[in-house]
Amino acid sequence: MDGGGETVASATKQKVVVVGGGIAGSLLARSIQDYADVTLIDPKEYFEIPWASLRSKVDPSFADKALFNHSEYLTNGRVIISSANSVTETKVLTTDGHEVPYNYLVVATGHAPFNPRCRRDRMEQFQEENIKIKNSGSILIIGGGPTGVELAGEIAVDYPEKKVTLVHNGPRLLQFISPGASKKALDWLKSKKVEVLLEQSIGLGSISEADKTFMTSAGETVIADSYFVCLDKHVASSWLQESVLKERINRMGRVMVDENLRVAGHRNVFAIGDITDIQEIKQGYLAQKHAKVVAKNLKILMNGTKNKTLVKYKPSIQVAMISLGRNSALAQVPFLTMAGSLPGMIKSKHLFVDRTRRKMGLEC
Repeated sequence: MDGGGETVASATKQKVVVVGGGIAGSLLARSIQDYADVTLIDPKEYFEIPWASLRSKVDPSFADKALFNHSEYLTNGRVIISSANSVTETKVLTTDGHEVPYNYLVVATGHAPFNPRCRRDRMEQFQEENIKIKNSGSILIIGGGPTGVELAGEIAVDYPEKKVTLVHNGPRLLQFISPGASKKALDWLKSKKVEVLLEQSIGLGSISEADKTFMTSAGETVIADSYFVCLDKHVASSWLQESVLKERINRMGRVMVDENLRVAGHRNVFAIGDITDIQEIKQGYLAQKHAKVVAKNLKILMNGTKNKTLVKYKPSIQVAMISLGRNSALAQVPFLTMAGSLPGMIKSKHLFVDRTRRKMGLEC
């Protein structure tokens, strides 16, 4: 699919290929579309506000504004609906045979996606998951990271009659934040009658949707009408393993970048978002900051401005916010952790959906 309405002939512009249409890649593509010949490569036709997806499971109507096609904001560029499977010094290769040339490349593939290709199918998926929740008297959630904790909170608040059990293999929930903040999340879930089983796991290879009885690694039995797997997704860098960037992938699968967010040793290749090796909490608002820095640096490079220093990215202070249902949240900032309605007013009611749509140039 191709965008329209270009004001400058694309032949006069530098070619920028952005691989990955998540929170970082989409914002970057939109930000540079008026002064670069932009191609966005993504395996799905739409952008999804990631932190709104769990609300959409309990309230599918919430997804109406949280999902929108790439073509809605990328009006002056091109979208290729495909997955990248390699990159050379001059072009990106896709699984369906595209060879996309670039002057500048931005890697923004984040974590491995499991979402449908079409927006319509994703909307239907939310409807199906909502029916699954409604038809279940008891629900098992596997994983106590931010996805598992937030989904447990959404279900406990919207469907307080449901029996929710969360199983996590770690010694505490939300292990990327402080123990004190983790304890507040645990106390909040318990106050909503969510049963939390720590230092236990469920063998995913031996369960199915037909199962109603689940055995944990500690031998405990969990009875549940349905389950949701909320474990961490793999970093989506496998497509780079046999490419010209293979030496720039660390043992965790992340792309090594410098202070300008350029891939080490490649003057015209950048990486942004969760795929980078930057030592900071992986949060959506930080991925947006990455996009802004690289947009500025691309403009400097494409303008050929001499003696102008590229913008440096400064890793953020440790700030995290976890939604706990519609009205509460957990917030951690340096030297302070709080849970309840105050941080909930900031994030949980609208989940920054309108703010994100404005950043993408769309009506709220």
